[in-house]
Amino acid sequence: MQTEDNLFGETGESEHYGRHSTGILPGHVLRRLIRARREVLAMEEIEDRQIQPASVDLRLGAVAYRVRASFLPGPKATVEEKLHGVVMHEIDLSAGAVLETGCVYIVPLLEHVEFSWRVSGIANPKSSTGRIDVFTRLITDRGQAFDRIEESYRGPLYAEISPRTFPILARKGSRLNQLRVRRGSPQFTDTQLKRLHAETPLTSGDADIDNGLALSVDLKGQGGTVGFRAKRHTGLIDVDRTGALSARDFWEPIEACGQLVLDPDEFYILASRETVAIPPEFAAEMVPFNPLVGEFRVHYAGFFDPGFGYEPGKPPSARAVLEVRSREVPFILEHGQIIGRLVFERLTDPPPETYGAALGSNYQRQGLKLSKHFKDG
Repeated sequence: MQTEDNLFGETGESEHYGRHSTGILPGHVLRRLIRARREVLAMEEIEDRQIQPASVDLRLGAVAYRVRASFLPGPKATVEEKLHGVVMHEIDLSAGAVLETGCVYIVPLLEHVEFSWRVSGIANPKSSTGRIDVFTRLITDRGQAFDRIEESYRGPLYAEISPRTFPILARKGSRLNQLRVRRGSPQFTDTQLKRLHAETPLTSGDADIDNGLALSVDLKGQGGTVGFRAKRHTGLIDVDRTGALSARDFWEPIEACGQLVLDPDEFYILASRETVAIPPEFAAEMVPFNPLVGEFRVHYAGFFDPGFGYEPGKPPSARAVLEVRSREVPFILEHGQIIGRLVFERLTDPPPETYGAALGSNYQRQGLKLSKHFKDG
């Protein structure tokens, strides 16, 4: 009996997507498809620096629409049609503009997609976007869910942006979120994950695997700073400037405490107790832990690139940085409490370059770390 991969190879499609018929498309496959004007296209040429090991960064277009409220267009409407009833004013992003906290903006992106059969997409904020508490989601025409592009969708892409703590300076070409392109609907079971962990350790210590790999919060550390609490009424953050700001102007350190009371009005940066490693053939996404056991949101940017924290022959080297906000009421977070789970997915092909120094990656071997915008965080 022929496997799906064999049948897939016989169609000739494997030369486009990789050696496996299903999975996340790696950067070199995305680059090849983009050159051939397949799957992901743009009004302006897509730059090499947008292509990550398993995703492509999406760029803001030249205009932002300040809207009264967030929305999904639903199955019978386009985003443009819905905008007519909610736009308050239009903002030119060509030379840069300030997006204020507490406001909601819709920005058409430079990229659009023309997905073929069995190809779909998943979006996330970039790590640096989530770490400055900018809430951003992808919207498509006739979309019924945020951050999801349905199979065979062909059309424009939009970003919903809402800075929650810090006002930001953004411009045409700024990259706040990223798109992963998937072919098929691959399943990666806990049994397969346990086998992978036995072959290549995915985390330090014992692995708690149940609907993904559990991660817990570190509130003790080595007796020093275990997190940061965002200050209010700060200056602007230019989303395109790296290492330009002093952390002390925007953040208050949280010292080792064992437990932390999360205030609903505050935003926190914390770290996982475990170190993690993502093997080159895989990507991972952090999904929220059961909301019934905790009134807090753990992540905005939950995507882990292949190679994150991974070094051949060495133990996992990077901690997961957690963007944390309580939901409705103050909540006590305890050291070692499970705060999320990593769900793994295979790539269709291992990327020639993985996350790390060779690509100029900002967070390889990270411990507790603020976004790249800060020079001393």
